[in-house]
Formats: sequence, C-alpha cells, structure tokens
Amino acid sequence: MWRALASNALTVFVVLLIGAALGLSWTQEQYRGAGPLAEAICLRVAPGSLMNRVSQDLEEQGAIYSGAIFRLGSDYSEKSGQLKAGSFLIQPGTSMEGIVDVVTRGGRSTCGTEVNFRVGVLRASVIVRELDPATDRYQEILSFNPEEPAPDAFAAVLDEPDVRYRVTIAEGTTSWQIVNALQQVSFMSGTIDGVPPEGALAPDSYEVRKGSERAVLVQTMLDKQALILSDLWASRDRSVPLASPAEALVLASIVEKETAVADERKQVASVFVNRLNQGMRLQTDPTVIYGITKGQGSLGRGLRQSELRAATPYNTYVINGLPPTPIANPGKAAIEAALNPDTTEFLFFVADGTGGHAFATTLAEHNANVAKWREIERARDN
Repeated sequence: MWRALASNALTVFVVLLIGAALGLSWTQEQYRGAGPLAEAICLRVAPGSLMNRVSQDLEEQGAIYSGAIFRLGSDYSEKSGQLKAGSFLIQPGTSMEGIVDVVTRGGRSTCGTEVNFRVGVLRASVIVRELDPATDRYQEILSFNPEEPAPDAFAAVLDEPDVRYRVTIAEGTTSWQIVNALQQVSFMSGTIDGVPPEGALAPDSYEVRKGSERAVLVQTMLDKQALILSDLWASRDRSVPLASPAEALVLASIVEKETAVADERKQVASVFVNRLNQGMRLQTDPTVIYGITKGQGSLGRGLRQSELRAATPYNTYVINGLPPTPIANPGKAAIEAALNPDTTEFLFFVADGTGGHAFATTLAEHNANVAKWREIERARDN
C-alpha cells in the first residue's frame, strides 16, 4: 500500500514539476516575446510612480498582455527599484522586457513636450513641440519671439515635470548674437561673463535641463568648436594657404556667410582659396558688413558705395588677404570646406536666383552671370 501511495505521490510531484516548468517557460515567452501594441505610445511615468502604477497604465493602453507578468519580470530582473520618471516612446510590438528596460535605463525623456530655444542669424525664437507617437514626428503647438512677453500657455508648459529643453544655435550666428539671445532664455540660470571670441562657438543643438547655467552651455560650445577645429586641421589639405587653425576659422566663417547651400560650400571655399593663391582680394560683402555691425545684429539694408570703399580691417575690397577675425561662428561643414575645398579654377560667383550661385573662371563670364542676376532682381521688383 505504502509503495502505491509513494508511487502516486511521485507521479503527482513529477506532473506538478513539469507543469511548473511549462508555466515558467510560458511566462518567460510572454515576458520576452513581442507585445500586443499596434501603434507607438508615449508612456508618462510620474515622479514617485511604482511598477504597479506603470503596469496598470500599460494594460489600459494595450501595450502588455499581463500586468502581473510585467511586475514579476521586473522584480525577477531586479529592476523594479530602478524606475525613472519621464515620458518614454514605446514602439509597436515592444516586449514587456523591452518596456522595463526603457523605463529603467535612465537618460532623458524620449517623447512628450520639447521646448526649443532657437538662435538664428536674424532672430531668436521659442518653439514648443509635442511628439506624435504614431508618426514619430514633432508637431509645433506654440512659438513666440523671446523679446516679447511669453504667451500664458507657456507658463503651463514650464510647470510640466518631464519637458525636454533644447538650445539650437544656427550656423553663421555671431558670438554677440548667441550671448545676447541666451540671456533671454527663461528656463536657464546664471550670467555669461563677456562675449567669447568670434568663431569660437560651435553651432549645434544642445539638450539642457531646466535651470542649467548659461555659462556652462557656452563653455560646452567652446570646447566642442575647439575639438572640431583640431580634428579637421589635422586632416586638412596642406596645399590650402592657411597658416593656422585661427585662419581656418576666418575663412570658414566667410564661406558660412556666403552660402546656405550645403553642396556649394567647397566650391565657394575654392574661389577664396584660388584668390588667396593668386594674390587677389577676396571682395566679399559679409566681411564689410561685419566691419560695420561688429556682429551685433544684421545691417538691414544694402551696402553703400562709400562703405565698399572705406578702409577698415574687415573691408576685403580694400585689404589684402583675410580679415583679422572670423565674422561669425561657422559650422563643422564650413570648416571642413575651408580646409578641404574643391579643386577648381573658379575666381568669381554671384547669386543665380535659385538660392545658389553661378561660378565663373573669368571676369567676362562673371559679368554675364551678374547681368542675369540683375535681370532676375528687376523681374522680382516688378
């Protein structure tokens, strides 16, 4: 009898053991397999939230099969205590294991609201955007000039706990423009001690935190531009007539101000390099304008003949070679163009009416291109 009981007990134990193994395997498959989410969502994890609250939100949005398995998996992987606050983009089909990784990995929010303070050549602007998870694209919901009173709705945005903040500096802005604009950034703190040297700040998009110090951001820009210049100087075309990285910044800034067309930068640079090699004056309007404005805003009008004839350190119609300093902060592409220009025989260029330029090797060709441009201007005026 006892043998039969022992045999039956052993059978039950084996069955239970097999069932447990199968259950564990099924649970692991559910936890690690593709999830049910059909369209991307933006999951908001409020400060102080626990995995129980997160699992409920995920179940309600159809992102997971089981809140219990989600919590069990996060506990087993010892990640329950690593939950981060923020807004996180959850892609379609993401597994429960993948979602746990997203909400515990750390870093900045990957969706939700973004406030972007943009410093352009002509003006600064504040742009508030929301990420549409379905299209993975930002949609603008608010924008304004920071020199004017902010809309009432902007105050509510700043009160949101997981907003992403960004400062974007356009290529070709001057150091004075950047410092002047940063003083207006309401979500940053501190002061900037003086205006950095022209050309020494790297135009780029910088993610910051609410309350970040302005001076720290400026130092980041300085460090980045120095690194870019050092790397590109080391790989330069050594036949280019530039004696130092400082001269490279000067030429790059001129290239940056002369064209906004990416594919033209190396051609424009070749014109100035050819002129330097032949002892010709650069004769470029942006340097003359900088000599007048000192980089403190735009000229807002055309150059006068008297200004083109005036002897200033920045008037490249009068001086030989490069002006004494950069005339703006060039981006990486413009620096690369100055140090590795195209090989051409071009000595002239003029606007062609498409946003780009017509290049020429002889004065006769250039005069013909100028005549075409004048016709385009007259047609536009009419």
